[in-house]
Amino acid sequence: MHKPLKIVGLIPLFAGMLLLGSCEQIIPPAPAEEDLLDGPIAGLSTAEQAQFLAGDIAFNDEVFTVESGLGPLFVATSCGSCHIGDGKGHPFTTLVRFGQTAPNTPPDHSIGGPQLQNRAIPGYVPERVPEGQPFMKITPPAVTGLGLLAALTDQQILAHADPDDLDGDGISGVPNYVTPPDYFVPQWYHQPRQGKYLGRFGKKAAAIDLLQQTVGAYKQDMGVNSTFEPLDVATGLPVDPEVSDQQVKEVVFYLRTLKAPIQRNANDAQVLRGKKLFSTIQCAACHIPEWTTPASDIAALSHQTFYPYTDLLLHDMGPGLDDGVTEGSAETYEWRTPPLWGLGLSPDAQGGTYYLLHDGRARSIEEAILLHGGEARASREAYEGLSETDKTAVLRFLESL
Repeated sequence: MHKPLKIVGLIPLFAGMLLLGSCEQIIPPAPAEEDLLDGPIAGLSTAEQAQFLAGDIAFNDEVFTVESGLGPLFVATSCGSCHIGDGKGHPFTTLVRFGQTAPNTPPDHSIGGPQLQNRAIPGYVPERVPEGQPFMKITPPAVTGLGLLAALTDQQILAHADPDDLDGDGISGVPNYVTPPDYFVPQWYHQPRQGKYLGRFGKKAAAIDLLQQTVGAYKQDMGVNSTFEPLDVATGLPVDPEVSDQQVKEVVFYLRTLKAPIQRNANDAQVLRGKKLFSTIQCAACHIPEWTTPASDIAALSHQTFYPYTDLLLHDMGPGLDDGVTEGSAETYEWRTPPLWGLGLSPDAQGGTYYLLHDGRARSIEEAILLHGGEARASREAYEGLSETDKTAVLRFLESL
């Protein structure tokens, strides 16, 4: 006598088979590596990968609350909220700097400088820029590839400085020399000048290294203090650390070991044409394409050739981009050449559109080009003189970065 089939018991089996057979339809494909800004640089050891992960969690997952040290005045509640996917910020996360209107002068803390904290926890009043004070808006930058820029020597960067335009090309890149914070520890590649050090991070290159950049962001952006910066941003009085030294260092390690953006469609004929034109119209005089790191304490950063398209120097960008505020030794009209790598992926972090230049005023790559003045005026005019076909090629090249 035949036993009856146990249909009920077979249903889960058939369902599982169907699911296994249709995974490709249910699970969307992972994005290509070149379409992502986040991820570690290749070559990290197992221990370094663990340290990278700890920094990733602290940077992207931790959201500060009143109980964990937020505020009392702040701009954002986490690092990742200003750098979605490690990319550029959005107007909603714009930072406002004020209180320093002349080079080599300290910011005026009595009026709330150097940064506006436009949000506050209950019981406190958000800041406002004092009436009549000039201010500059800062769109948070992408943070990928920073470790490669940090690994360069001062000598490499200064080799491209030409403050008196001795070569007559109209380009006068100058360094921003910054007074170091008390916790700064010089490395072998730093070359001090009269007690100051070369800045390389930030819109005006006012941060010497990624530790200074990170500590400043915790304090000025989130009102979170550390042993490195123990003075409360609201009262100016010392407070207990609200983030540990270990966490700060893990975030710094994370920033040092984020991969460099990967160019897309690098062999496309139009992209190659645009790359050649980019150099022909002298854009590459400031946006230097190629660099190579020396030996580093992180082996994966040693002797790496990379393509950030920046010289890390300050340039006169003309009156149209002069906000009347400065940092370090920079003039109010001087801005650090921003790296262009990852440019084409900016809309992914900016709500599907572009917000370019230091304050996000440019809504397209072409608009950013057309707003260039000062030392970049000749290159802008050369771009304007190109045929529409050649302009499109330049833009396609920049979108590929």
